[in-house]
Amino acid sequence: MANFTVSPGVSISEIDNTFLTGQPIQAGAAIIGPTVKGPVEKPTLVTSYSSFQSLFGDTFISGGDAYSYLTSIAAYNYFNYGGTSLLVARVASGSYLPADSSYIPTGSSGPTSGLSPFILETLSEGIIMNNSGSMVSNSLVSGSKENVRWEITQLNTGSGNFNVLIRRGDDNQNNKIILESFNNVNLDPNSNRFISKVIGDQSLNYNPSTVQMELSGNFPNNSRYVRIKGVNYTTPNYLNSNGNLTNPGYTGSLPAVGSGSLGGSFKDAIGTVCTSSINFYENISTQTQGLIGSDYNNMINLLGNREAYQFNLLFTPGLLDDSHPSQISKIILNTQERGDNMFVLDLVSYSSTVGTIINQAQARDSSYAAAYWPWVRIIDPSTGKHIWVPASTVIPGVYAFNDKVSAPWFAPAGINRGGLSTVLQAELKLTQTDRDNLYNNNINPIATLPKQGVVVFGQKTLQKADSALDRVNVRRLIIELKNYIRQVADTIVFQQNTTVTRNSFLNKVNPYLTGIQQKKGLYSFKVIMDDSNNTPAIIDQNQLIGQIYVQPTRTAEFISLDFVLLPTGAEFPG
Repeated sequence: MANFTVSPGVSISEIDNTFLTGQPIQAGAAIIGPTVKGPVEKPTLVTSYSSFQSLFGDTFISGGDAYSYLTSIAAYNYFNYGGTSLLVARVASGSYLPADSSYIPTGSSGPTSGLSPFILETLSEGIIMNNSGSMVSNSLVSGSKENVRWEITQLNTGSGNFNVLIRRGDDNQNNKIILESFNNVNLDPNSNRFISKVIGDQSLNYNPSTVQMELSGNFPNNSRYVRIKGVNYTTPNYLNSNGNLTNPGYTGSLPAVGSGSLGGSFKDAIGTVCTSSINFYENISTQTQGLIGSDYNNMINLLGNREAYQFNLLFTPGLLDDSHPSQISKIILNTQERGDNMFVLDLVSYSSTVGTIINQAQARDSSYAAAYWPWVRIIDPSTGKHIWVPASTVIPGVYAFNDKVSAPWFAPAGINRGGLSTVLQAELKLTQTDRDNLYNNNINPIATLPKQGVVVFGQKTLQKADSALDRVNVRRLIIELKNYIRQVADTIVFQQNTTVTRNSFLNKVNPYLTGIQQKKGLYSFKVIMDDSNNTPAIIDQNQLIGQIYVQPTRTAEFISLDFVLLPTGAEFPG
């Protein structure tokens, strides 16, 4: 509207309609399961498979043979086909503790108590982190790519500063593999380079009584491998204002240069990786990869907290509905209550029949869960062995590829987006009748097609009622819409309930939905947030009402092609 002055004249104003609509916070996938190493029951975000390998490992030896956990293989498939971020919740059986640094010596004039000036502790837990012992050719006897060692360099007694290097456990003095370096740290708690501040000393631990992670320590962790467990000898105000030592004895409290008498090793971790009696691959059942269902309970409960953890897909390869029904039930309940993600589950063990899996599927009814069958044979990317795995081990790659080349509201199925190129064969070559029976019972078939290989050929959720939400693409569309619109709504909570506030909401939501429509996610939509649904009575109750109507696009799953033969001279239909 023009703003005229009292006297005649021309009013010129600018109306800027080019504001960019904010994009939703993108949440990736989450996975719960055992890993070779890494923090136990401390959900950790990784953004590449190399990061996953570095923090959680890939292969291990059990009974003289090499194995990979299904968690690792699923993570490989997810990232290999375009996944962006993965929240990893490692679970384990029994007690697990990290390793700490063996004796870190002080200088020759240091304290005689025998304490280390400071103690490093690994973030990863389990005996795989132990590598203490004698050195052979400057290498740790039990050093491996899965653990780490420490080294002190560049000690400066004039300033009290030194460097801490974190090296890979299987390197040697002549060929160092430095994973991290923390330069110019010291033991002065009043300094910005205090070792605890620079490396970090915090630890997260799950409290089952509160179903939350509880934080201890004062400084955030900047290392991906270690934390400061404690500082035994501090050097407060190491230098005075003139740059001179405030206490000559401080120099003896500093760590000596080198890797120490035990080669920079770590020890005292507890928690085994595996024994030879563990059930792997096609043998998993109630006992799965060394775990039982209850070992998953803490992380299942924790990831039920939508406010603390964001993700749009959840996988638990190794949990089977026929062997671990209580855990599967709890995950589905959590997923429905969260309303912001989908759960991909495995219904039955290896060697099950079509009839068995149909019976198993009858007990599940949720648009927030989807199941795929049969099991598939793949090449383990780490060991090279041909192994049988449940479908949820490879499906993460299908969803990741679908989202990379299209969008979540496209069907993660069919030749274009549902191909399983890493699969050697399906456990069962499904007939058309098999596929029909599975699909009629909300189970997505993994089909073997001539010249196309193994392909996901279904995209149903486990919802029994016939509605748009019995399809994966529609459920994921609604999840996407709810996640973004909830983020917009969060910004106007406690704002004045006026037309300006409502328009602010509409000006963000309508362009976003238009974008989804242009990207083939919606046929049409309408958002109502005005005086019609925000009457004075509603406003007086401190409420703001919005109604969002959407018509989701459907997929062409059943295509009919009629070939009509006409006699010579006949006219074609108009």
